[in-house]
Parts: sequence; C-alpha cells; structure tokens
Amino acid sequence: MTDTPHRRGADRTEAIMRTTLELGQEIGYAKLSIEAVAARAGAGKHTIYRRWSSKGALLLDSLLSLNEPGLDYPDTGDVVADLRAQIYAAVDLLAGAPFGPLFQALIGEAQHDPRVAAALNERFIAPQADKTVARLRAARDQGQLSPGFDLDLAMAILSGPLYFQVLITQEPLTHEYVDRVLDALFAGMGPRPQP
Repeated sequence: MTDTPHRRGADRTEAIMRTTLELGQEIGYAKLSIEAVAARAGAGKHTIYRRWSSKGALLLDSLLSLNEPGLDYPDTGDVVADLRAQIYAAVDLLAGAPFGPLFQALIGEAQHDPRVAAALNERFIAPQADKTVARLRAARDQGQLSPGFDLDLAMAILSGPLYFQVLITQEPLTHEYVDRVLDALFAGMGPRPQP
C-alpha cells in the first residue's frame, strides 16, 4: 500500500487530535495550547491553525473523533428504562474518566466561543436531542406518555438538570441524580387515567 498525500494528511490529523486528548488529560484544558499540541505532535502550529481556528475547535474534533458515544436509544418498550440507559451512558461520558473533564471544559468553552458553540450544537447536542425526541415520540405513540405532552419541552427538562450540574453547581453527575430527574419528570409525563 502506498503512502499517499491524503493518507499522510489523515495520519497527521489523527496524531494531532490524539495528542490534544493526551495533553488535555495531563495538563487540563486551561493550560492546553495549540503551540504545546504542535510541539508534542511534531506538527507546525500553522498546520493546526489552518485546520482549527481555536483550541476549542480542536478539542471538539478530537473528542468527537473518539466515536465514543454509544448514545443511541434502545427501544425495549419501556421508555423510562430506555431513557435511563441512554442518560446513564451520557453521564458516564460527560462525568467519567478519562474524558469527562475535557467534555466539561468543551461545554464551558462553548459559552465563550460562538463558533465552538455552533459546532458543538450541530454535531453533538442537536443530534442527541433529535434522538431523545424521537424516542419520546415513539413512547407517546405507544401510549406510554400523555398524548398532548410537549416532546421538545420534555427534552429540555431531561437535559437541563444535567447541564446545570456540569456548568453551574459543578456537583457530580451520578446515576442516582439521573434517577431523581426521571422520577420527577415521569410523575407528570405519564398517561392520565381516563375517567
């Protein structure tokens, strides 16, 4: 197999993103710099800046390159169990080792960099929200939820407490906290008995 310029470019990109994650884990996002990544990856900083406009954009691509999130919904016929399984996976990704602190830093960076915020929303948050709404819609169609319940609002209510924990209170995201959120939400979202 010949080493084409395209393959060399892909290998260089992969090395830069892997280095970003390694260095980010070692020194934290606040101390991470394009220059440090370039030095460790053996790449010119101009090479990195041609591809990524900021360290936030570089971190976003690096984290999404992991293909880590198995955040698709199961459909077992029990919407609460399915939501619980998927949200546990999201919590483990956002709060767990080894990349939780970097995901949290990325969400924080999105609050200051509109380009990172737009990319994060387009490539991660909106697709996950769409999957959640689709799973809720299927549950509503199966009679597991009140027919008139606002699915977009349910999505916001499900995700809001998680982001609140990550960004505002910085308290640990736990499976127990997810259980409390689900219990509170489904007390009001379930189907109503007919008189």
